[in-house]
Amino acid sequence: MPEHGKLNYVEFPAQNIAATKDFFHKAFAWSFIDYGPEYTAFSGEGLDGGFYQSDLKSVTGQGAALLVFYSEDLEQTLADVEAAGGVVTRPIFPFPGGRRFHFTEPSGNELAVWSDRQGV
Repeated sequence: MPEHGKLNYVEFPAQNIAATKDFFHKAFAWSFIDYGPEYTAFSGEGLDGGFYQSDLKSVTGQGAALLVFYSEDLEQTLADVEAAGGVVTRPIFPFPGGRRFHFTEPSGNELAVWSDRQGV
């Protein structure tokens, strides 16, 4: 049940909704519900949301918020992201509290993955 004043939903632009859906299914095992040809939604992934057809993309260099996934195995998640067609834009680096990497998915949206666990 939604809670008053809490983040509840996020929407991303998608230049290629089919490629974006395929990427998130392969990399993170997400499933989607389509609402017509220009919108698809996901839920149960920590924060519900969707992708809408657009030529725009969400990147921090243009002032966009950065959504960050958590991983128990950062190296494996990086391999999964690359195998699914993601492009690593910042390889694994340390930051206060852990390590992370940034990537773009097929529609060009930038996201990141972090872990508080040490790598191999």
